[in-house]
Formats: sequence, C-alpha cells, structure tokens
Amino acid sequence: MATTDFKDYYSVLGVSKSASADDIKRAFRKLARKYHPDVNPGDAAAEAKFKEISEAYEVLSDPDKRQKYDQFGRYWQQAGRPGAAYSGVGDVDGFDFSAYGSFDEFINELLGRFGGGGFGGPGSGRSGYSTYRTTSRSGGFGDGMGGFGTAAEAPTSQSFDQEATITLSFSEAFHGTRKRLKIGDEEVEVRIPAGAKQGSKVRLRGKGQMNPYTRQRGDIYLVVNLLTHPVFQFDGDNLVCEVPIAPDEAVLGGKINVPTPDGSVTMNLPAGIKSGQSLRLRGKGWPNPKGGRGDQLVRVVITPPTSLSAQERQLYEQLQTQRSTDPRSHLTQVRL
Repeated sequence: MATTDFKDYYSVLGVSKSASADDIKRAFRKLARKYHPDVNPGDAAAEAKFKEISEAYEVLSDPDKRQKYDQFGRYWQQAGRPGAAYSGVGDVDGFDFSAYGSFDEFINELLGRFGGGGFGGPGSGRSGYSTYRTTSRSGGFGDGMGGFGTAAEAPTSQSFDQEATITLSFSEAFHGTRKRLKIGDEEVEVRIPAGAKQGSKVRLRGKGQMNPYTRQRGDIYLVVNLLTHPVFQFDGDNLVCEVPIAPDEAVLGGKINVPTPDGSVTMNLPAGIKSGQSLRLRGKGWPNPKGGRGDQLVRVVITPPTSLSAQERQLYEQLQTQRSTDPRSHLTQVRL
C-alpha cells in the first residue's frame, strides 16, 4: 500500500486519537445522518463520503482493530496474519511485499511454481479486495458464483484456494447486488445474493491459484464486510433498530411510525412500555438466502425533551406533585 493510499480514520471522523469510544460513536452518527444515501439520493460524492466514514467507524469502534491501527498505521491489516512480519514490509522500491500472505507465497510467485497469474500478486489489480490469503478448504459453498455459507479449515498439506474481503453497504447486502472485479488480467462479474451478512462467504469457482501439477485452479472465497448503518444493526439473525419515544407515549401508548428496510410502517405501542423493551415486527427483517424474511426488533428508548415550553414545564411539575406511585419503592430496604 502506497503512503498516499493511507487513510487517517481519526481525521475522517473529525476526532482526536485520544477520543473515547462514545466520542467516536457520536461523531460517526452525526456524519452518517449528514451523508447517508437516503438523505442524499443520487449524490455520488455523499455516497463516497458515507462509505469512507463507515469504513473509519468500522475500524475505530472495534478495540482490537483500533489497537492494531494505532500501532501499525497503514500496515494494521497485515498485523496478526500469517506472514505478517514479512507482509508488513510493505512497498519497498516500488515493489509491494504486502500483497503476499507469507514468504513462501513470494518465493512461489518468484520461481513461477504456480504458473503465474495468481490472484492478488503485484500488478494484479485486486479491485474490490482488501485482504487475501491461500488456505485449505473443505465443505460446500453454494452453486458457484453467488452462493454463500461458512468455510472450514481442512488438514491438507496444500490448497490453492484463496480468500479476499469484499465490502458491501446494508442496501447492497439486503437487496443483493452485482460487482465487477479484476482478478489478475481477468475481469469477472460476481453476483451477491440478497441476505448477505457480516462474514458471509461467496465462492468463485476456478478463480484461485493454479495447481502446477493438475493445472487446475482453486477457488476464491469472498468474505463479506458489511458497512455500519446509522439506524439498523443485527442481534443474532434479527434486524434491530432503536426508536426514541416521548414519556407521554410510554405512559399512554398509541401508534408510532418506525423505519424498516421497506420504509416506514405504523406500529402499536402498548401503554406502560419500559425503556429498552423491544417489540417484534414479524417478516420485516433480513432476507433469508433460502427464502423468506426474518423479524425486525424495535427497541424503544424513552427520551425526555431537552427543552420545555413554560406550559409543558408547568404540566410536568403538576404531574410530579400529583404522582401516586414511587417507581423506586422496592429499593428502600435493599442492604448488603
């Protein structure tokens, strides 16, 4: 990676290197609301900025990734990988050593033992990928281009499969998408089915490294990296969104509008709901690759107003003096 490719994620989010996790989260949410594609339809610059701040937040919000980023700078992604000490050499005299996962891969490429043209080597133009490695594989992975599942390590001595990362927005993963990627001198179109999640793997048959003995190529496994969304997140297989409600709505209940992947829907809010309680919208969640939709959980957060009119303050004070219950009465006798 050339020096000019390095991104200062702290500058992208507008925070200092000593910023707390909460500072980073607040900065991301503020920028995400400003540059989200739904707020700026058709604005390519805003979309690019949103992806950039999502990438920065994805790294800085993860303590392990942030520690590596702070320690290794532009080589943080190589840290901890097999051959990391070697790939960390990076770009020396115009040669990008960081393209190799280990010293053996470099020697094999140099001696031509794999027949040349291996995916991810120097000059191969690894468009769409951030990392790759050669690994052993076992188990089924869909039906060629476009299926995804999980991979298992196989105790074989040599494999010519490879692994790379492909980054998707929530919208691309939800609806499915097609990506044109360059593998060596070859350009291929990859179909990502609807319902990909963080860590999902898409198999490209016969696009991996060449076996010098059988003259057959291994496979490439694209590992999905899902960009952070400012509203939606996952809780297991369920899609979750957090919705603020006013104190009077919590007490009296009623109907509120909540966001879903398909747009806003009206939901019944039961009277007396507690902050942090979740309500379920069946069939409104994430697509299942085998068909159907999961559920969406709506987590309500009681949010008091930050500013009150004189009349509102008067009514709240009146309510306070006439309240007939003490929500902390069960705590009066607590002792250790």
